[in-house]
Amino acid sequence: MPALATTKLEGQLARGLSALGLEADSRLQEKLLAYVALLAKWNRTYNLTAVRDPAEMVTRHLLDSLAILPFLQLPTVLDVGTGPGLPGIPLALFQPEGKFTLLDSNSKKTRFVNQSVMELGLSNVTVVQSRIEDYRPEERFTTAVSRAYSTIQAMLTDCRHVCAAGGRIIAMKGQYPREELTGWPEGFRLVSVEPLLVPGLEAERHVVLIECENGR
Repeated sequence: MPALATTKLEGQLARGLSALGLEADSRLQEKLLAYVALLAKWNRTYNLTAVRDPAEMVTRHLLDSLAILPFLQLPTVLDVGTGPGLPGIPLALFQPEGKFTLLDSNSKKTRFVNQSVMELGLSNVTVVQSRIEDYRPEERFTTAVSRAYSTIQAMLTDCRHVCAAGGRIIAMKGQYPREELTGWPEGFRLVSVEPLLVPGLEAERHVVLIECENGR
């Protein structure tokens, strides 16, 4: 990436993190932008994301992912349908004390995620290629998060077996998902629906926080 473009992205990221109330030293910011550079490079060949512009990636991928940081319930986080590593990789960079599992059924995407994990030195990330319905972890997770599900109902049905009792499911949505807040399977309780203010993003974003009551 040209030096001028890198400098511009550095400023954009620093302003965005400040707007989110997040502190990141220069090394952490370098790693976040290294991930963007890697994603932009691989994307030219493997079509990992519809977002092509690195500046858009900072807003729509990095800052959008990091906006949910206050809602994570550590120590173990499962990113369901992680795609190219979102929101899992940005979150894992900010939470080195957490243990993150990034799951996707697409081998092309998990190859990229594995490469990113290696290049970024993320020792707190495990990558799993599997459908969530087929995945059987040794231990259930204190948080399961996804940007990929079409409906909350489908996410709860598919993720029931990976959520610990008292654990949290985080569904990342666009507009307020009023029609999706009813008709859930038993064993889940709505905690809250929070608006997300993603710096530089005009579109609506919300996060739905759900408690797994029994972990079954």
